[in-house]
Amino acid sequence: MVPVDRPVPTFVRMAAHPLRWGLLTELSVSDRRVRELVELLGQPQNLVSYHLRLLREGGLVTSRRSAFDARDSYYRLDLERCAHALAGTGAALHPALRLDPAPPGLPSTPTAPATATGRPARPRVLFACTGNSARSPVAEALLRHRAGGRVEVTSAGSRPRPRTHPNALRVLREQYGIDADARPPRHLDTVAHHRFDHLISMCDKVREVCPGFAELPRPIHWSIPDPVAAGDDDRESYPAFTRMATEIDTRIRYLLPVLARATNPEVQQ
Repeated sequence: MVPVDRPVPTFVRMAAHPLRWGLLTELSVSDRRVRELVELLGQPQNLVSYHLRLLREGGLVTSRRSAFDARDSYYRLDLERCAHALAGTGAALHPALRLDPAPPGLPSTPTAPATATGRPARPRVLFACTGNSARSPVAEALLRHRAGGRVEVTSAGSRPRPRTHPNALRVLREQYGIDADARPPRHLDTVAHHRFDHLISMCDKVREVCPGFAELPRPIHWSIPDPVAAGDDDRESYPAFTRMATEIDTRIRYLLPVLARATNPEVQQ
Protein backbone atom coordinates (compact mmCIF):
# COMPACT_ATOMS: atom_id res chain seq x y z
CA MET A 1 0.00 0.00 0.00
CA VAL A 2 1.31 3.46 -0.92
CA PRO A 3 1.53 5.70 2.16
CA VAL A 4 -0.66 8.78 2.02
CA ASP A 5 1.05 10.71 4.80
CA ARG A 6 4.08 11.85 2.81
CA PRO A 7 4.79 15.52 3.49
CA VAL A 8 3.72 17.86 0.73
CA PRO A 9 6.54 20.22 -0.36
CA THR A 10 6.20 23.69 1.11
CA PHE A 11 5.98 25.44 -2.25
CA VAL A 12 3.11 23.21 -3.38
CA ARG A 13 1.19 23.83 -0.15
CA MET A 14 1.77 27.57 -0.34
CA ALA A 15 1.10 28.10 -4.05
CA ALA A 16 -1.89 25.77 -4.37
CA HIS A 17 -4.30 28.21 -2.75
CA PRO A 18 -5.68 30.71 -5.34
CA LEU A 19 -5.28 33.75 -3.08
CA ARG A 20 -1.75 32.82 -2.08
CA TRP A 21 -0.88 32.28 -5.73
CA GLY A 22 -2.26 35.74 -6.45
CA LEU A 23 -0.09 37.19 -3.70
CA LEU A 24 2.99 35.43 -5.03
CA THR A 25 2.25 36.71 -8.53
CA GLU A 26 1.84 40.32 -7.42
CA LEU A 27 4.91 40.24 -5.20
CA SER A 28 6.99 38.81 -8.03
CA VAL A 29 6.53 42.17 -9.77
CA SER A 30 7.11 44.61 -6.92
CA ASP A 31 7.27 44.96 -3.15
CA ARG A 32 3.79 45.83 -1.89
CA ARG A 33 1.97 47.04 1.19
CA VAL A 34 -1.07 45.18 2.50
CA ARG A 35 -3.52 47.84 1.33
CA GLU A 36 -2.07 47.67 -2.18
CA LEU A 37 -2.47 43.90 -2.27
CA VAL A 38 -6.04 44.25 -1.00
CA GLU A 39 -6.83 46.61 -3.87
CA LEU A 40 -5.04 44.53 -6.51
CA LEU A 41 -6.63 41.23 -5.50
CA GLY A 42 -10.03 42.55 -4.43
CA GLN A 43 -10.03 40.59 -1.18
CA PRO A 44 -10.69 41.65 2.45
CA GLN A 45 -7.68 42.92 4.37
CA ASN A 46 -7.96 40.33 7.12
CA LEU A 47 -7.89 37.52 4.54
CA VAL A 48 -4.91 39.01 2.70
CA SER A 49 -3.03 39.47 5.98
CA TYR A 50 -3.78 35.89 7.02
CA HIS A 51 -2.38 34.39 3.83
CA LEU A 52 0.62 36.74 3.89
CA ARG A 53 1.39 35.39 7.35
CA LEU A 54 1.29 31.83 6.00
CA LEU A 55 3.65 32.77 3.16
CA ARG A 56 6.02 34.36 5.66
CA GLU A 57 5.94 31.26 7.85
CA GLY A 58 6.66 29.19 4.74
CA GLY A 59 9.77 31.29 4.09
CA LEU A 60 8.67 32.53 0.65
CA VAL A 61 7.80 36.09 1.67
CA THR A 62 9.55 38.55 3.97
CA SER A 63 8.46 41.92 5.32
CA ARG A 64 10.26 45.13 6.15
CA ARG A 65 9.08 48.27 7.95
CA SER A 66 8.59 51.25 5.67
CA ALA A 67 11.23 53.95 6.01
CA PHE A 68 8.55 56.50 5.10
CA ASP A 69 5.96 55.38 7.66
CA ALA A 70 7.09 52.89 10.30
CA ARG A 71 3.46 51.92 10.92
CA ASP A 72 3.46 50.34 7.46
CA SER A 73 5.34 47.35 6.05
CA TYR A 74 6.43 46.26 2.61
CA TYR A 75 6.18 42.60 1.65
CA ARG A 76 8.74 41.05 -0.65
CA LEU A 77 8.85 37.73 -2.50
CA ASP A 78 12.14 35.87 -2.05
CA LEU A 79 12.64 34.76 -5.66
CA GLU A 80 15.90 32.97 -4.88
CA ARG A 81 14.17 30.85 -2.28
CA CYS A 82 11.26 30.19 -4.64
CA ALA A 83 13.67 28.94 -7.31
CA HIS A 84 15.24 26.45 -4.91
CA ALA A 85 11.83 25.44 -3.53
CA LEU A 86 10.62 24.66 -7.04
CA ALA A 87 13.72 22.59 -7.73
CA GLY A 88 13.16 20.68 -4.50
CA THR A 89 9.51 20.14 -5.38
CA GLY A 90 10.48 18.33 -8.56
CA ALA A 91 12.94 16.12 -6.71
CA ALA A 92 10.30 15.25 -4.12
CA LEU A 93 8.13 13.83 -6.89
CA HIS A 94 10.88 11.96 -8.76
CA PRO A 95 14.70 12.10 -8.67
CA ALA A 96 14.83 12.68 -12.42
CA LEU A 97 12.84 15.90 -11.99
CA ARG A 98 15.47 17.54 -9.85
CA LEU A 99 16.46 20.65 -11.78
CA ASP A 100 19.07 23.02 -10.42
CA PRO A 101 17.80 26.57 -10.96
CA ALA A 102 19.88 28.24 -13.66
CA PRO A 103 21.14 31.76 -12.95
CA PRO A 104 18.66 34.13 -14.57
CA GLY A 105 19.90 36.48 -17.27
CA LEU A 106 19.30 38.07 -20.62
CA PRO A 107 19.41 35.95 -23.80
CA SER A 108 22.90 35.68 -25.24
CA THR A 109 21.80 37.37 -28.46
CA PRO A 110 19.72 40.56 -28.56
CA THR A 111 16.26 39.65 -29.83
CA ALA A 112 14.46 42.96 -29.45
CA PRO A 113 12.78 44.55 -32.49
CA ALA A 114 15.07 46.85 -34.44
CA THR A 115 14.72 50.62 -34.21
CA ALA A 116 14.68 53.00 -37.16
CA THR A 117 18.49 52.94 -37.12
CA GLY A 118 18.50 49.17 -37.50
CA ARG A 119 19.84 48.60 -33.98
CA PRO A 120 17.94 46.41 -31.51
CA ALA A 121 15.77 48.44 -29.14
CA ARG A 122 17.10 48.39 -25.60
CA PRO A 123 14.86 48.66 -22.52
CA ARG A 124 15.38 51.91 -20.61
CA VAL A 125 15.52 51.66 -16.82
CA LEU A 126 15.65 54.41 -14.20
CA PHE A 127 16.57 53.63 -10.60
CA ALA A 128 15.43 56.26 -8.11
CA CYS A 129 16.13 56.82 -4.44
CA THR A 130 16.39 59.86 -2.22
CA GLY A 131 20.07 60.78 -2.25
CA ASN A 132 21.29 59.00 -5.42
CA SER A 133 24.48 58.30 -3.50
CA ALA A 134 24.24 54.62 -2.50
CA ARG A 135 21.36 52.36 -3.52
CA SER A 136 20.45 53.72 -6.94
CA PRO A 137 24.01 54.19 -8.28
CA VAL A 138 24.89 50.67 -7.10
CA ALA A 139 21.80 49.33 -8.89
CA GLU A 140 22.71 51.32 -12.01
CA ALA A 141 26.25 49.93 -12.06
CA LEU A 142 25.19 46.34 -11.37
CA LEU A 143 22.47 46.31 -14.03
CA ARG A 144 24.82 47.83 -16.61
CA HIS A 145 27.40 45.19 -15.68
CA ARG A 146 24.97 42.24 -15.72
CA ALA A 147 23.20 43.33 -18.92
CA GLY A 148 26.39 43.73 -20.92
CA GLY A 149 25.26 46.85 -22.76
CA ARG A 150 21.82 45.54 -23.70
CA VAL A 151 19.96 47.83 -21.29
CA GLU A 152 20.03 51.63 -21.05
CA VAL A 153 20.16 52.45 -17.37
CA THR A 154 20.54 55.56 -15.25
CA SER A 155 19.79 56.66 -11.70
CA ALA A 156 18.67 59.83 -9.93
CA GLY A 157 17.38 61.08 -6.60
CA SER A 158 14.65 63.32 -5.21
CA ARG A 159 17.14 65.04 -2.85
CA PRO A 160 20.59 64.24 -4.24
CA ARG A 161 23.56 64.30 -1.90
CA PRO A 162 26.77 66.15 -2.77
CA ARG A 163 28.66 62.99 -3.78
CA THR A 164 28.40 59.24 -4.25
CA HIS A 165 29.14 57.50 -0.96
CA PRO A 166 32.69 56.08 -0.90
CA ASN A 167 31.41 52.73 0.34
CA ALA A 168 29.09 52.43 -2.65
CA LEU A 169 32.10 52.70 -4.96
CA ARG A 170 34.14 50.44 -2.69
CA VAL A 171 31.62 47.60 -2.59
CA LEU A 172 31.27 47.67 -6.37
CA ARG A 173 35.02 47.51 -6.79
CA GLU A 174 35.81 44.92 -4.12
CA GLN A 175 32.79 42.62 -4.42
CA TYR A 176 32.01 42.83 -8.15
CA GLY A 177 35.15 44.16 -9.83
CA ILE A 178 33.31 47.24 -11.11
CA ASP A 179 35.10 50.58 -11.23
CA ALA A 180 32.04 52.81 -11.23
CA ASP A 181 32.09 56.41 -12.35
CA ALA A 182 32.06 58.67 -9.28
CA ARG A 183 29.85 61.25 -10.98
CA PRO A 184 27.92 63.70 -8.78
CA PRO A 185 24.43 62.49 -7.84
CA ARG A 186 21.75 63.86 -10.15
CA HIS A 187 18.25 65.14 -9.45
CA LEU A 188 15.19 63.39 -10.83
CA ASP A 189 14.28 66.64 -12.58
CA THR A 190 17.31 66.24 -14.86
CA VAL A 191 15.86 63.07 -16.39
CA ALA A 192 12.18 64.06 -16.26
CA HIS A 193 12.07 64.62 -20.04
CA HIS A 194 13.48 61.16 -20.80
CA ARG A 195 11.27 58.19 -21.58
CA PHE A 196 11.80 55.09 -19.48
CA ASP A 197 10.28 51.64 -19.87
CA HIS A 198 10.82 50.82 -16.20
CA LEU A 199 11.09 53.11 -13.17
CA ILE A 200 12.25 51.30 -10.07
CA SER A 201 12.07 53.08 -6.72
CA MET A 202 14.76 51.91 -4.33
CA CYS A 203 13.54 53.49 -1.10
CA ASP A 204 10.16 54.02 0.52
CA LYS A 205 10.50 57.79 0.78
CA VAL A 206 11.09 58.49 -2.90
CA ARG A 207 8.14 56.30 -3.82
CA GLU A 208 5.85 58.62 -1.88
CA VAL A 209 7.23 61.94 -3.15
CA CYS A 210 7.86 61.15 -6.81
CA PRO A 211 4.64 61.49 -8.82
CA GLY A 212 6.29 60.13 -11.97
CA PHE A 213 5.92 56.57 -10.74
CA ALA A 214 2.16 56.84 -10.95
CA GLU A 215 2.38 57.22 -14.74
CA LEU A 216 3.41 53.61 -15.24
CA PRO A 217 0.67 50.97 -15.20
CA ARG A 218 2.72 48.67 -12.93
CA PRO A 219 5.53 50.62 -11.23
CA ILE A 220 8.23 48.58 -9.50
CA HIS A 221 9.32 49.18 -5.93
CA TRP A 222 12.25 47.61 -4.10
CA SER A 223 12.11 48.42 -0.39
CA ILE A 224 15.81 48.43 0.48
CA PRO A 225 17.20 49.97 3.70
CA ASP A 226 19.55 52.92 3.36
CA PRO A 227 23.05 51.65 4.29
CA VAL A 228 24.11 55.20 5.13
CA ALA A 229 21.87 54.97 8.21
CA ALA A 230 24.11 52.22 9.61
CA GLY A 231 26.61 54.78 10.90
CA ASP A 232 28.73 57.81 10.14
CA ASP A 233 31.99 55.90 10.14
CA ASP A 234 32.65 54.51 6.65
CA ARG A 235 34.46 51.48 8.01
CA GLU A 236 31.68 50.55 10.42
CA SER A 237 28.94 51.04 7.84
CA TYR A 238 30.63 48.97 5.12
CA PRO A 239 28.88 45.69 6.10
CA ALA A 240 25.53 47.42 5.52
CA PHE A 241 26.70 48.40 2.04
CA THR A 242 27.73 44.81 1.37
CA ARG A 243 24.29 43.53 2.39
CA MET A 244 22.62 46.21 0.27
CA ALA A 245 24.66 45.33 -2.81
CA THR A 246 23.99 41.61 -2.37
CA GLU A 247 20.23 42.18 -2.22
CA ILE A 248 20.26 44.53 -5.20
CA ASP A 249 22.38 42.14 -7.27
CA THR A 250 19.99 39.26 -6.54
CA ARG A 251 17.00 41.35 -7.55
CA ILE A 252 18.75 42.49 -10.73
CA ARG A 253 19.54 38.93 -11.79
CA TYR A 254 15.83 38.17 -11.60
CA LEU A 255 14.96 41.45 -13.34
CA LEU A 256 16.96 40.61 -16.47
CA PRO A 257 14.52 38.01 -17.88
CA VAL A 258 11.65 40.44 -17.20
CA LEU A 259 13.40 43.11 -19.26
CA ALA A 260 14.01 40.65 -22.08
CA ARG A 261 10.40 39.48 -22.11
CA ALA A 262 9.04 43.05 -22.00
CA THR A 263 11.18 44.00 -25.01
CA ASN A 264 10.28 40.87 -26.94
CA PRO A 265 7.25 38.85 -25.76
CA GLU A 266 8.57 35.80 -27.62
CA VAL A 267 11.51 35.51 -25.24
CA GLN A 268 10.86 32.76 -22.71
CA GLN A 269 12.22 32.88 -19.22
